[in-house]
Amino acid sequence: MLNKVPEVTIFFWIIKILATTVGETAADFLNTNLNLGLTNTTYVMSGLLIITLFFQFKSMKYVPAVYWLAVVLISVVGTLVTDNLVDNLGVSLETTTIIFTVALLVTFVAWYASQKTLSIHSIYTTKREAFYWLAILFTFALGTAAGDLAAEGLNLGYWVSALIFAGLIAAVTVAHYSFKLNAVLAFWIAYILTRPLGASIGDYLSQSSDEGGLGLGTVVTSAIFLVTILSLVIYLTKTRRDEIPPQSSSEK
Repeated sequence: MLNKVPEVTIFFWIIKILATTVGETAADFLNTNLNLGLTNTTYVMSGLLIITLFFQFKSMKYVPAVYWLAVVLISVVGTLVTDNLVDNLGVSLETTTIIFTVALLVTFVAWYASQKTLSIHSIYTTKREAFYWLAILFTFALGTAAGDLAAEGLNLGYWVSALIFAGLIAAVTVAHYSFKLNAVLAFWIAYILTRPLGASIGDYLSQSSDEGGLGLGTVVTSAIFLVTILSLVIYLTKTRRDEIPPQSSSEK
């Protein structure tokens, strides 16, 4: 089995942020515009995610279309998990942020205890891939809770929240390249922070001006970002610029 995830390039981070934005706007579109409600939307998107992950796990190598479809769907599902806890069950944003922080930490501890690595350059066994996708789910759920807490709970607003999270990502980048912050740690911190960054951008673009947004709506915002993601995935499929070389797949 070759490494099942892409190399961390600029394309990785662009698509990741776009996918997180779609996760926020698509969840709102299905829930509100199509009147599916949180529960039915969660069932539908979870079913699609399970089907996509089936093909992802079945594949013996990284396939851009399947991998990034899984990321987009898990972004939506992660958003819905948090929204269900907050809106349907009445759990506070502070509590959900703590819950998913603990869940993510437990996942990382179990992953490292079992495999002695958290590097995405070593996702070439089914067990490691299972830990990887579970961690991804919790990063999206945590990012949604933390992003909403910053933008709404603390009344910072979408644009200010986006700038704050972008600044934090920039700080992690500087810490890695200038102060030798561990690459694996830097990756996962940045991965978590891109979720609230993307969510804040999505809300800013889609929400009405009365709510502090530009008023593009969830349909237009989702369509723009999905088309951009599709274009980049097609490009990467043809060029293979984000494939990890086979010799790197055995690295820990």
